[in-house]
Amino acid sequence: MDKLVYTAATGLRARMAAQAAIANNMANASTTGFRADRVAFDQVWLKGDGTQMEARMPASEEVRDADRTPGAVQQTNRPLDVAMGSVDSWLAVQAADGSEAYTRRGDLAVAPSGVLQTGDGFIVQGGSGPITLPPYKSVSIAPDGSISIVPTDGGQPQIVDKLKVASSKGTQTVKGLDNLLRVRGGGALPEDLDAQVQAGALEGSNVDMTQALVDMIENQRAYEVTAGMMKSAKDMDESGASLMRLPS
Repeated sequence: MDKLVYTAATGLRARMAAQAAIANNMANASTTGFRADRVAFDQVWLKGDGTQMEARMPASEEVRDADRTPGAVQQTNRPLDVAMGSVDSWLAVQAADGSEAYTRRGDLAVAPSGVLQTGDGFIVQGGSGPITLPPYKSVSIAPDGSISIVPTDGGQPQIVDKLKVASSKGTQTVKGLDNLLRVRGGGALPEDLDAQVQAGALEGSNVDMTQALVDMIENQRAYEVTAGMMKSAKDMDESGASLMRLPS
């Protein structure tokens, strides 16, 4: 069978993976702080015996980065909701493997154990580790990220910790499957001591539904074109086989 069918098969696989990424973006169009995945296509150069096989270049697909465009900020007036004040500012959290990662999701809540966590369950980091709040009557977050509580027995407000807000400016970062940002190659982002947060507000997803629909249609059409290449390879194979048949 002509090698074209194998090249076309890699194209179909890449288009299916791209469709999954686009569908994931659309599914998270209303997820707080979500950053849309960016899909990139490329050609894989096949080399053998010093010769570059330009006639057969399989396709590859990769989610290389996330769209860093900020989402729309909406007022909620909830004391534990925070929105980052800068495009490069990220809230530090503890990932599932215990490492430090970063998110724009600011719908914070206090777990029964007193640990402060995001809406998707990741523990929020402070200046010296995970933030734990004692029992309180009321809580508030200052523009610099300081968390203050009024004790259950009343009295003056007390600062218990401060949100760790890091800056991604000048550092290569990558988004993981858990929607958290990490430093490429490992490590941690430096804390931005001048960062500001907006309390009582949430940043929404930056997914553009109109563009996502256009991307899905274009990807589907490319899939159909690639599937047509496989049919052409089949036709060429059958034509070649018919030339080899002996006359009856």
